[in-house]
Amino acid sequence: MPPDGLSIKSPPSEQPLLLWLVKVLAPMKRTRVKQMLQHGRVRVNGAITTRHDHLVRPEDTISQMPEGSLPPVEFLAQAGGKIAKPPFAIIHSDEHLLVIDKPSGLLSVANGPHKTNTIFAKLLEWLDIQKAGRPHVVHRLDRETSGLMIFARSHQVAESLQTNWETVRKTYLAICEGCPRPPEGVVDNLIEEGRDLKVRVVERPGPDVRRAVSTYKVVSRHQAYSLVEVGLETGRKHQIRVHLAHLGCPVTGDELYGALQNPCGRIALHSWKIQFPHPVTGEALEFEAPMPDGLKKMLTK
Repeated sequence: MPPDGLSIKSPPSEQPLLLWLVKVLAPMKRTRVKQMLQHGRVRVNGAITTRHDHLVRPEDTISQMPEGSLPPVEFLAQAGGKIAKPPFAIIHSDEHLLVIDKPSGLLSVANGPHKTNTIFAKLLEWLDIQKAGRPHVVHRLDRETSGLMIFARSHQVAESLQTNWETVRKTYLAICEGCPRPPEGVVDNLIEEGRDLKVRVVERPGPDVRRAVSTYKVVSRHQAYSLVEVGLETGRKHQIRVHLAHLGCPVTGDELYGALQNPCGRIALHSWKIQFPHPVTGEALEFEAPMPDGLKKMLTK
């Protein structure tokens, strides 16, 4: 498939884009062609074109994005209106994947009474409005954790990512109380979730005990706090929170694991960077989500 989508034949003479598309894409209905334009799925000479009366010429190159695909990220960022505006930042979109920047305060997926106010539900609703399929959950982030999340656009792609999850490299930024000693290292221990849903470091193996490995590096110090970069070698529940608390430096705002301060009104943990091979094309992908303003302000006070 060409980079800009599926090629459309150019007109024999100058004419309005909508008129030509209706002709060349017949028997596609006129209303559907208009939706393609409205949703940013048509390019003329590489540029997204939404105007019905845009004049196209024989020398122009015209293409459309595949059925069910989303408008490119640059279009989503600029376009207004209910249909174009996503519920949160879309970092990357293609016909197989979505990478989003999750805001703090939302569950990833439904949990008990929380069924509609979740990342999954909001993304599902947005895709449904655009008639662009549905998302498939690949992994989760805690409610108060912000940052990068991957969603697949088919069951097959979700299964491929989950099966090969060890190829996904995830890096977080955490603001913790105090400063870990030494300022750079590896935490490698056994953890277990108790009946109270709190995860603890344990000494001996057991049926529900899992090995958890994190790398960490202090990026900067800010009076009583430190900004720490954490890489995950394994992906266990609450792993970063437990490991930083184990070092004597709980994540700020994380009362469950011993934090005494909560200046941001949230747990100061952010999914910052993610790297992985595209599950279909094999292309090496790397994305970053900037630290939220609330956490940035905490470091400048």
